[in-house]
Amino acid sequence: MSARLSHPAVALVIAFLTVILLGTGLLMLPASQAEGLATPFFTALFTATSAVCVTGLVLVDTGTYWSGLGQAVIMGLFQLGGFGMMTSATMLGLLVNRQLRLRSRLMLQAETHSLALGDVRSVARLVLVVTVTVELIGALLLAGRFKAGYDMPWREALWQGLFHSVSAFNNAGFSTWPDSMTRFSADAWVLVPLMLCIIIGGLGFPVLHEVLAMRRRSGVASIHTTLTLWGSGALIVGGTLAFLWAEAGNAATFGALDAPRQVLAALFVSVSARTAGFNIVDVGAFTVESLNLHYLLMFIGGGSAGTAGGVKVTTFFVLLLIVWSEIRGHQDVEFRGRRISTSAQRQALTILVLGAGTVVLATLALVPMVALPYELVLFEVIAAFSTVGLSPGTTVQMPQAGQWVLIVLMFLGRVGVVTLAAAIATNHARRPYRFPEEKPIVG
Repeated sequence: MSARLSHPAVALVIAFLTVILLGTGLLMLPASQAEGLATPFFTALFTATSAVCVTGLVLVDTGTYWSGLGQAVIMGLFQLGGFGMMTSATMLGLLVNRQLRLRSRLMLQAETHSLALGDVRSVARLVLVVTVTVELIGALLLAGRFKAGYDMPWREALWQGLFHSVSAFNNAGFSTWPDSMTRFSADAWVLVPLMLCIIIGGLGFPVLHEVLAMRRRSGVASIHTTLTLWGSGALIVGGTLAFLWAEAGNAATFGALDAPRQVLAALFVSVSARTAGFNIVDVGAFTVESLNLHYLLMFIGGGSAGTAGGVKVTTFFVLLLIVWSEIRGHQDVEFRGRRISTSAQRQALTILVLGAGTVVLATLALVPMVALPYELVLFEVIAAFSTVGLSPGTTVQMPQAGQWVLIVLMFLGRVGVVTLAAAIATNHARRPYRFPEEKPIVG
């Protein structure tokens, strides 16, 4: 039992549960509520879980229900959740690489690019520097725009800029405005800084570290970095074009905007849909095509060891490479002159199957509880599991039993995918025998 509890993946789960419970206690204090009343336990628990798991689904309006202290607690929770996940996931990845080092030192050196498991302080320090730098730059840009363009007092502009910059970098999706970012749907000076924060935070620290290292010295990017960068770019561009096609004629979403602002809105929706959770139009007014595209983008999510949720970009594109290799009749799965290990292929398949299974089971559990269209229930489930704060307004319409399901989904989607990947990767035991091979008929 003590060995299991000391496993890093289990320690990560316990740490996140502890932060959620502490956040719940702080949010229950009368000082955290705008009217000075004690917040009900379930409302505080749901909000704390959503904040720590950087989801953004809420039962009450963040800007009016919570006091300044309550909003600061929420910001602190999703800052801890994002920073903790980036650091923890990176260290768990290095733990896996340390075990692989016994088999291949050269492979370790190529994959980690000078990162070492013993250098815990350096990893945490680098994550902290990147986090603080990006968030402060974003906060200053947003605060300047809020002051100059909307005549906010400097104190309010700085607070709103900081809150939304931290929320964007951590892909949390929390906003102090009841309409999220809808009031800025045509303002590039607000949307572009938010998108940059979302993208940088969602790439993952290993990618950011490798990109910074490659600037100092020439080198070839790893498969992980290449798949994350090119895959993220393809999803953003493809999502933008698809949203333009689906919503350009929809008067309730993009139809009232001119062409340049339609492109800006489609780009922001494409970026936000992959895990950030900010909305600039009414989600419930999207066409069926856009809802289906949201399912895909939310489920894929962002980069590994980052602030984004989902099954991750690399998981999705490794599976595509497996399919492409099988179609071409290749024995190995290859990319840019390298083979992708069999263990990585099996991990990707396992994460996909368990993630999809979780979504299906949760949807089946929620459908009998609510009198809502099936597509909206599915949207809510995927948004919770992929830690995306987007909602067509169904979160508050669910009974408390359904909201408990959402809490479990947010936690599993945020912590479960990382711990599952680490547990699988660190649980490779070599047996001294192999059974005879048999090939079942597939398809």
